[in-house]
Order: sequence, then structure tokens, then C-alpha cells
Amino acid sequence: MERCWRMLAATAFGAAAISGHALAQGYPDRTVEIVVPTTPGASADLLGRVLADGLSAQLGQRFIVLNKVGGSGGLGTGSVASAKPDGYTLMHGAAVSITVTPLTDPQLRYSHKSFDPICQTFKNDQVIVVRPDSPYKTVKDIVEAAKAKPGGVNYGHPGLGTIPHLAMIELGLVSKVEFNHVPFRGPAEAAQMVHGGQIDFAAVPLTSVANGGFRMPGLFANARNPAIPDVPTVKEQGFDVAPLSFGGLVAPAGLPADVKRKLDDGCRAAAQSDAFKRIAKTHLQPDDYYADSAAFANSIERDVAEKRRLLTSVGFVK
Repeated sequence: MERCWRMLAATAFGAAAISGHALAQGYPDRTVEIVVPTTPGASADLLGRVLADGLSAQLGQRFIVLNKVGGSGGLGTGSVASAKPDGYTLMHGAAVSITVTPLTDPQLRYSHKSFDPICQTFKNDQVIVVRPDSPYKTVKDIVEAAKAKPGGVNYGHPGLGTIPHLAMIELGLVSKVEFNHVPFRGPAEAAQMVHGGQIDFAAVPLTSVANGGFRMPGLFANARNPAIPDVPTVKEQGFDVAPLSFGGLVAPAGLPADVKRKLDDGCRAAAQSDAFKRIAKTHLQPDDYYADSAAFANSIERDVAEKRRLLTSVGFVK
């Protein structure tokens, strides 16, 4: 009897292995959904649609984008975290919804460990913007003003826990000054308040204000952006603040190795295609926007550690 059970178990295991291999060999054999946890027309959405077209061409099946908006990206991200890890439900979006949002919202039932990174497809620089007639020409000017008037320099950002907000928290810690932050419902609203003079400056994604008629005292990045080569980084000006803001394609954790390999290869080709490079340039992407699955995974791990440390230091996370 025991021998019979062993034979049945071995047969079942072999069948499962063959079935899994057959799934990978035939992948994809139907439409693949790419969830984008932002509104249509946002940078991650537009880049995701071009990526989907490239993946369709590379892998011979339709890849379609499905927008799931809500909960600061948590709604769409959570739906992918709980999806079957078979390669037919993916997500294209900013890593912040994987690395930061679970830290600030303990009710979410996922973490960065809930995903298999496929490839990084974008890096978004953040920038400080002021009116053209502002007295603030450098980051040092802003810091000195805040030192002279503690809590009296007002800045706007796209929302609590966003990368621009965290960048300014870090700048305050590094420079040992206090800024008065004003959260808005997005970068456009924050920029509008700068134009109107209701706030002194704003920290926003570069892509949201590229043609907005602002002066830019500093860029939160490790290197200058080729689209605005005359704007110095915050680091160049003596403040070691360059927050990671990046994103790409991920799958639910547990993806079969062969399926992941196919997606890795397809994503590499699609993200480095001429069509993708063209739209990346229009969205002011730096030259090193792409990273493979291993580098993307390392960036996510590093970002979680850095953001947890920052959020803990200011009491947002215990």
C-alpha cells in the first residue's frame, strides 16, 4: 500500500511538473492584462501602453492596459499582488506603491515581497520650482530663508508620502531647517499655487512642469537631466538628497521561471525599442531609465530600506 501511495505521489508530481512546463512553453496563449494604478494619460500609463505594444510584438499575444485607480495606487497594486502568478496579470507603475505605500498604510495586505520585478522602464526626477520673479535662485537661498523664518517658508507637494514630499522631508533633515508643507491633490495643483503666489515653491515631478514657465533652483537626482542641462542637482549644491523615483513592470510573486524569462526578454526588447525610446524622451527620461530584473529588484529592496529609515525618523512609521 505504501509503495502504491509513493507511485501515485510521484505520478502526480511529474504531471504537475509537465503541466507547469507546458504552461511556460505555451506562454502567452491568451491576452495578458497590465494593470496601471494611475489615471489614463499619466506618465506610467502612456509609457505602459507603448510597452504593451512592444510586448505584444515580441511575444505574439495581446498585452492590454487596464487602469485601476484608487488608494494612492494601492487599489491596483493590491489587485496584482493577489492575482494568480501565471504571467497573465502584470502591473506597470511607480515603485512607490510597492515600496512606500505599504509602509504608510498598514491595512494593505501586500508588501514589496508580493511581487516579482520584471524590468525597470522609467526613472522620474523630482524638481523644485519657483516663479520666475522669485528671490530663490538656488537651494541654498531656500534653506537660508527657512533658517531665517522657521516654519515661515511654504512649499507645496503632490500629496502625503509622495516622492516629492519625502524629498523635502529629507532636505529638511539634511539642512536642519523646517519647511511648512502644503499637500495638494497632484503636481498640477501645487504648480498652480506657485504661479498664483499662494506658496513660495513646490516640489514636483519634472515631467509635470517641463513647460510650465518656472525657474528651477534644483533637481533631486544623482546627475543632471539631459532635458534641462542647466539645472543643477540638489547634491551639487551641497545637500545630499537624491530620492529614488522609478518604476516598471512587475508580476505577482511566484511566477514560473520560464514565464519570467520570456517576460524579461520581451520587456528588455520592448523597453529599448525605438518606439519606447521616443516616448521616454518626451517624458524627460534620463538615459539610464532601463534596468533588468535583477537591478530592478535591488533598487526596490534599497528603496524600501531607505524609505523605512526616513519615515521612521520623522514618526510616520514605528
